[in-house]
Parts: sequence; structure tokens; C-alpha cells
Amino acid sequence: MNSVVRNIRESRLEASADNFRNAMRSLAGGVSVITAGRGNDLSGMTVTSVSSLSVDPATLIVSINRKASSWPLLQRHGVFGVNILSSDHIDIAERFSGIGGLKGAERFAGAEWISLVSGVPLLAGALAVFDCEVEHVVERHSHAIVIGRVLDLRLSPGKPALTYWQGQYVALDQNEDAVRLAEVSFPTSRALWQI
Repeated sequence: MNSVVRNIRESRLEASADNFRNAMRSLAGGVSVITAGRGNDLSGMTVTSVSSLSVDPATLIVSINRKASSWPLLQRHGVFGVNILSSDHIDIAERFSGIGGLKGAERFAGAEWISLVSGVPLLAGALAVFDCEVEHVVERHSHAIVIGRVLDLRLSPGKPALTYWQGQYVALDQNEDAVRLAEVSFPTSRALWQI
């Protein structure tokens, strides 16, 4: 057995949930809404846990709390949507995170939704949407790691991305942020000539 694995398993120290949550807030994450279900049997949740796994075939990973209302729908239907939010979707991110108390299909009100191959709702105007089929699930502790094969996707580029950092939603705009970085990071041509 690998000695590193043995040492980790033998350790009885555990990080507290609050400390771990606070530490993870230091990692900026793109904000997405995971959607599951069809018809009126719908639900969704806001996550920052989406990552690409493979380009060929197109596959992604999402971590889902198994107590979430979307989990049984994802298991039952075997398909889900990933909607990457832009900075003008803060209201949707909050609604799908449970702020306001809306549940299930109520969370979808007030926005335009489309469907592609699987029939799962996808947010029109999101930066990108991925229509996915569940390929594999790994259940660990409170969450499941869901590997999804991308059946279809749509892009709507051009808007700043919505990220979550230090407990707040933050817009990430490539053009604006590049200008800000240039102002503080790069010496001006005049400064270079004086060296």
C-alpha cells in the first residue's frame, strides 16, 4: 500500500466544516446553475463545482449535494444541464441557491429556458449551456461526483462571467480586468525609456 495513503487514513484529524468552507471561499469559482428534470418536475441549484474532464469525448464533472432537491431528479432522468452564468444573472444564481425560498419549478420563473437533446431546461442567454447525460456517479460523504457526457451545447459569449469569491458574487470581465492589470502591473513606455 502507498505510504501516503496509509498516513492519511491513519490520521484522525479533521478540518472543521466552518474552517473548510471559509478556506474554500479563497478559491474563486465560476458560477453555474445545474438543472434537472422535465415538465413541471424540475429543480436546479447554484454551484461553483463544475470542471471539464475530457475534450474527446466532451465530458464534465459536477459535485452535487445528495440532499439537494435536484439529486433525485438527476438520478431518475439520467440527464442534467449546466448553465454557466454571466454577471447579469446574479438574481438567477441567488434564486437557485435558495434565497427567497423558491423551490422546484418556481425557481425557473422569470427567465427564458430552452431545451436541446435531453429535454432538460437550459438558460437562454447563459455564457454557455451544456446538455449532459450521466455517464458515471461516485458517491462520497455528503456529495456525489457526477461525470456527464456532453450531448449538445450552446455559446453566448461577450458578457462578463459571474464568479464567486470570498462569499460574494464578482463580475469577471476580460477587457476591463486586462485594462486594470495593465494600469498597475506593466510599466509605461516612458518608464521603460528611463531605465
